[in-house]
Amino acid sequence: MSELTIKIEELNETNWYACCELEVAEEQKQYMEPNAVSIAQSKFEHTLKPFAIYAEEKVVGFLMCNSVPEELDAYWIYRIMVDKQHQGKGIGKEASRLLIEEMTSSWNAKKIAVGYHPENHGAHQLYASLRFVDNGDRFGKEMAVVKLV
Repeated sequence: MSELTIKIEELNETNWYACCELEVAEEQKQYMEPNAVSIAQSKFEHTLKPFAIYAEEKVVGFLMCNSVPEELDAYWIYRIMVDKQHQGKGIGKEASRLLIEEMTSSWNAKKIAVGYHPENHGAHQLYASLRFVDNGDRFGKEMAVVKLV
C-alpha cells in the first residue's frame, strides 16, 4: 500500500464547506467544537488561521492555529481534527508536522503549545509522538503541552 500524500491549505472559498461537513468519532465529540464554530471564530479573531487537511486531493481534516504568541509566550494550535472515516492513517500526525513547519516559517515560532482534555488519550498520543512536553501547565479543564522548535 502506498502512503497518502498529505498537505494543508489555508481555508478558502473552495474548501471551507467541506471542513464544516467533517465529523469526529462519537466518543471524541465531547473534546472538540464543531469545525463551523472554529471557522466562525477565525472570522472574528483575526490572528487565528484555519487550514484544511488534504489526503491526496480530498479534504479530510481541519487545523487552526494562532499567528501571534499568547499564554506561555507560545504560538498555539487550537484545533486538530481528522474525519472519523480517515482516522488511524497517520494523517493527523503528518498534518500537525506540516502546521508546525508553517508556524515556524511564517511567524518564526520558537515555542508551540496545544491544550487538550487529559482524558483525550488520542490527543495525548499524538502530541507525545510529536515531542510535546507536559510541564504541568493547566488552563481550566485542559492541560497544555509545549514543543520548542
